Amino acid sequence: MAGQVQEAIREFEHIKNKQEVSLCTMMALIYAHKKSSNPDRDAILELDAKMKEHRKTAGQQALYFAGLFLWHLGRQDKAREYVDRMIKVSNGDKEGLILKAWLDVTCGKEAYIKKAVKYFDEAMQEGIDVFALLGKAQYFEVRQNYSGALETVNQIIANFPNFLPAFIKKMKLQLALQDWEQAVETAQRLLQKDALNLEAIRMEVLHYLCREGNITEAAARLGDLIHALEKLEPHNPQLFCKMALAFSRTPASPGQPPSPLLKQCASVLETVVKTVPGLLQAVFLIAKVKYLSGDIEAAHSSLQHCLEQNPSYAEAHLLMAQVFLAQNNFKLCSQSLELCLSYNFEVREHPLYHLIKAQTQKKMGEISEAVKTLRMARSLPGMRRSSASSKSKAKRIEIDACDRVSVFLELVDAHCLNGEQHEAAKVLQDAINEFSGTPEELRVVIANADLALAQGDVEQALTMLRNITPEQPYFVQAKEKMADIYLQYRKDKKLYASCYRDLVEQLPSSHTFLLLGDAYMHIQEPEEAIEVYEQALKKNPKDAALASKIGKALIKTHNYSTAIGYYEAALKSGQQNFLCYDLAELLMKLRQYEKAEKVLQQALDHEPVNELSSLMEDCRYHVLLAKIYSKMEKTNEAIVSLQQAREIQARVLKRVQIEQVDAVPTQKQLAAEICAEIAKLSTAQRNYEKAIKFYREALVHCETDNKVMLELARLYLAQDDTDACQHQCALLLKNDQDNEAATMMMADLMFRKQNYEEAVFHFQQLLECKPDNYATLSRLIDLLRRAGKLEEVPRFFVMAEKHSSRAKLEPGFHYCKGLYLWYTGEPNDALRHFNKARKDSDWGQNAVYNMIEICLNPDNETVGGEVFENLDGDLGNLTEKQESVQLAVRTAEKLLKELKPHTIQGHIQLRIMENYCLMATKQKSNVEQALNTFTEVVVAEKDHIPALLGMATAYMILKQTPRARNQLKRIAKMNWNPIDAEEFEKSWLLLADIYIQSAKYDMAGELLKRCLRHNRSCCKAYEYMGYIMEKEQAYKDAAVNYELAWKYGNQTNPTVGYKLAFNYLKGKRYVDAIDVCHKVLEAHPNYPKIRKEILDKARASLRT
Repeated sequence: MAGQVQEAIREFEHIKNKQEVSLCTMMALIYAHKKSSNPDRDAILELDAKMKEHRKTAGQQALYFAGLFLWHLGRQDKAREYVDRMIKVSNGDKEGLILKAWLDVTCGKEAYIKKAVKYFDEAMQEGIDVFALLGKAQYFEVRQNYSGALETVNQIIANFPNFLPAFIKKMKLQLALQDWEQAVETAQRLLQKDALNLEAIRMEVLHYLCREGNITEAAARLGDLIHALEKLEPHNPQLFCKMALAFSRTPASPGQPPSPLLKQCASVLETVVKTVPGLLQAVFLIAKVKYLSGDIEAAHSSLQHCLEQNPSYAEAHLLMAQVFLAQNNFKLCSQSLELCLSYNFEVREHPLYHLIKAQTQKKMGEISEAVKTLRMARSLPGMRRSSASSKSKAKRIEIDACDRVSVFLELVDAHCLNGEQHEAAKVLQDAINEFSGTPEELRVVIANADLALAQGDVEQALTMLRNITPEQPYFVQAKEKMADIYLQYRKDKKLYASCYRDLVEQLPSSHTFLLLGDAYMHIQEPEEAIEVYEQALKKNPKDAALASKIGKALIKTHNYSTAIGYYEAALKSGQQNFLCYDLAELLMKLRQYEKAEKVLQQALDHEPVNELSSLMEDCRYHVLLAKIYSKMEKTNEAIVSLQQAREIQARVLKRVQIEQVDAVPTQKQLAAEICAEIAKLSTAQRNYEKAIKFYREALVHCETDNKVMLELARLYLAQDDTDACQHQCALLLKNDQDNEAATMMMADLMFRKQNYEEAVFHFQQLLECKPDNYATLSRLIDLLRRAGKLEEVPRFFVMAEKHSSRAKLEPGFHYCKGLYLWYTGEPNDALRHFNKARKDSDWGQNAVYNMIEICLNPDNETVGGEVFENLDGDLGNLTEKQESVQLAVRTAEKLLKELKPHTIQGHIQLRIMENYCLMATKQKSNVEQALNTFTEVVVAEKDHIPALLGMATAYMILKQTPRARNQLKRIAKMNWNPIDAEEFEKSWLLLADIYIQSAKYDMAGELLKRCLRHNRSCCKAYEYMGYIMEKEQAYKDAAVNYELAWKYGNQTNPTVGYKLAFNYLKGKRYVDAIDVCHKVLEAHPNYPKIRKEILDKARASLRT
């Protein structure tokens, strides 16, 4: 239907006989035929007759879809008839109730809106419904209860995390609450889910324009928005127009100065007010001058004074409505209009009253109502041109030509928003006729150019604008509009700049020079901008704002010393307010910390201030000074500066809640940032209680600050307060389900609590969103091993490969693959994959450590253990085995040289690994040397578990079992932690080995159970358990444990296979014994004894 009516008719013809949608399809066909350039009257009459016939017998679904279609067309009353009938037919069907509620909430009539929420709640008694929840949020939004709406939208997101309209609604509500940071964060989340989401891109552009003032970034993102529109909605002019509107309302260029006449007016009026302060008309006119100059806060303050003195001052209420409209406070704007009307009923005859009302309605999305209001305004006597002959006894309402043209142009805009392009063109033609030959004619021309652009006729728009000459008003705006067209539509930077050069040539002034300089900065030509700014500075040498612009331009060209010179010169002129900050910030970036400190201390060296703007400025100075002290590593001074900033900000927060309500969210955010920075510095000083106190205070100011919540959770985790950490993570994940850091931390907590299933669940969530997150995958592989679910790992490799064709080239992928193969008893393949990751900066060090461990212990034996030493079948002669060990040790020693640790703990780890290499030689002198090193480490760090295990292992190799046992008992008494998990497991296994040697099977059994609690894939623990059962002649139980050792070792260890087959034989499970023998012999054909002692006996037993 978006400009392709015939195509739409063909599509509707295909589905018009489907019972559920037949009724709405016929309505759509009638609508399409009427929209056609040459309507088929006969077809319309035939369809109308059929529709009336169908309506008599229409079922529940047909009535529902008909109502839905009529609602989308804006025919509320007709839609209500169908929906009411559908509810009656279906005996109160949920879908019908929800649609009825939507009709009520969007009709704009108070009586209906009140009832809407009741229907939404009634519909949700059967269960949560996304359409109902969204409607409830809409209800709260219409009521301007944005917090309630946001809470409802969060409920939708929690239950339907992939429902994008909820994120869009959330983003808009956050903007309504003036929470720019959260709005932008939501936009970014949206773009992660849908890279071409139009509303999210539009939000980013608005943020850069309105919040950051970053026109360069805004222009770039605006280009992305246009690209997305052209790709997704190429035939939807209404949407293009709607998207353009938000940006057309932002200033055409930064810093346009008010008219000099307004300054003169203000000067005269201020003298009058000082002389006669009770003259309210003068106070009102000052407010009007301030409003026209763009000083909205000052206008608001003057009007408040007027209305306190005379609450029935209708004109003041009308201007106050305009002030509230400029602040986007639609509720207070409507209240001011109502008060104005209540004090002076004649204001209904004033077009300005209707203009403000329509602008409010339009901003609230009530476009149809705005069109009606503007039509009413156009019909009023005040909208007609005055002439000498037109005399009336009645008092004539006077309206500025500026406001008269605004009524026309707002009506054009409203028609465009309503998709009524033809009506918009007609009104615009009326405006051209009405204002031809007047100064306001040019505003109509500019609006006409906008309409031509919306229709895609760029050349026509440029032709209109070229006809505006320098002598005419609005010449500057016309040139700026032309420049934007050249840049946005023609992508021609030269012509863009030439428009501003023409301005300087035709109207040379400091303002036009400033515009030209800004234009050069916009197109990334700072050298030209500096030349122009310098010319402007010559005309006005005391302009500190110009010096700031030159400074920023010089920074862009990396001409820092000249930039500092400009700033210092501007500061000497006495207008230092914002320049001190700029200069100190630049000096900090240049690492000239002492100079930066001096600049800020001079700025703060003044008598106590009470003015709100001065307090805000001082707070910023203190925060920047704290940053500088942090860079200088003066942590105490940084904390003192932040404490001073915090005290000032507390005063600011009290004041803004009364004086600048719109600034409250921004100031709360700053207070939170100050507290968070104090907490961060306190953490660095290991003053954890103070850090926790200030993080909590930060959350009082900004309850949903994810970064602060995350840091607080990390602090709790560092203090081993797992419950507090878990609570914080849960709150964070409630606000942001996709927060990777919080999910990782939650998994860590579950891991510490040995709740492996829950930990695995959190990691799986992350990987399903981002399969190539190899840091998470490596953690998950370890967790799945500990949970005894290594068989689940391969699917994550498949996911990673599907996600990226480059996966098999990624070092992280190879590291994870190596880890999995190592854990499943494939050491040679594991080495191959680790080798592919060993040169990588991120994965290399860990890969090398793992390679060394595999070289030193490829079969994952209990180093120093004696239980299996004489029992394991030998795969070759002793000489070959010794040579193999020596080769492995030499390889490990070579790999050790590649390790380059950067931390103290890293150096200790390297030292321990070097001494494990010495022990692997089994030479007495080397083992004793290693023992001495391990002892030194333990003396320096009492409970260093890897060193204690090293000592115990050395003692076992040296046959000093009691000493080994003492060290291992020390470890057994310690609390398990995830960092030393591997060393704990090895020490428990070695101690169990010692107990088995002494026939202390119960004590060994307890240790082995402990191993399995922390690692359900621990093959060695199952093997020892099997050995104990075998010794106790419980062959069935022994077989169960050997089975698990065989399974978790990936059926690769021939010794475990032999023992399993032997116990199957003893347990008379001959077929199983034969199967295992075949698997062992397939991999190791010369494995001794298994054929003769088990396979042949099992076959013989089967025959008998």
